Amino acid sequence: MRVLLMDDDIRLVELLRQGLRSQGFAVDTANDGLAGIAKAAADTYDVIILDVMMPGLNGYKVCAHLRASGDNTPILMLTAKDGEYDEAEGLDTGADDYLTKPFSFVVLTARLHALIRRARPERQIVRHFGDLEIDTGARRCRRADTDIALTPREFGVLALLAATPDVAVSKADVLEQVWDSAYEGGPNIVEVYVSALRRKIDRPFGRASIETVPGGAYRLRSDGA
Repeated sequence: MRVLLMDDDIRLVELLRQGLRSQGFAVDTANDGLAGIAKAAADTYDVIILDVMMPGLNGYKVCAHLRASGDNTPILMLTAKDGEYDEAEGLDTGADDYLTKPFSFVVLTARLHALIRRARPERQIVRHFGDLEIDTGARRCRRADTDIALTPREFGVLALLAATPDVAVSKADVLEQVWDSAYEGGPNIVEVYVSALRRKIDRPFGRASIETVPGGAYRLRSDGA
């Protein structure tokens, strides 16, 4: 399992490199955003650990750049910023998880394994909802013959809704099925991902296929309309 670690704290980078290697990870490092982007473009990784406060480009901009360039490698943001708006910003730019410093190394590795596990190919099932196509094997989403880039967690939320079309799925159920047990935040984080999905799969195509259900739940219309 290959990890790209981007952080400008040299001491922390070395500690994490040693710890992750002891757990069987191969670790590459970058101490600023531009160097991290270059390494991500030059090689393939199973997961990226990304600090927010870095010289050159901060973590938010790095994450947004990677997603815009089509890089869907799972990203765990590791940062000292613990406000809910900071977390929402990180996730909204395309990160898949968020862990604040100081942190437990056991929790960090558990989250990395969970991100990698979710990103691996599953048994291929292609579902169609009108002109919306969801391929769970390739983890690919298309609408109107247009490929739509989704982060691993965005795809996880969409795939869960697609598994039971026209049926309301609560935020609690989404958290249980898509997030790992180490997640300590509230259920409103699901709203961030549903909003991101709507911006990608609905609005550009004039659709409203993901509906909000009273009581804090969502459902995917079977007709994709």
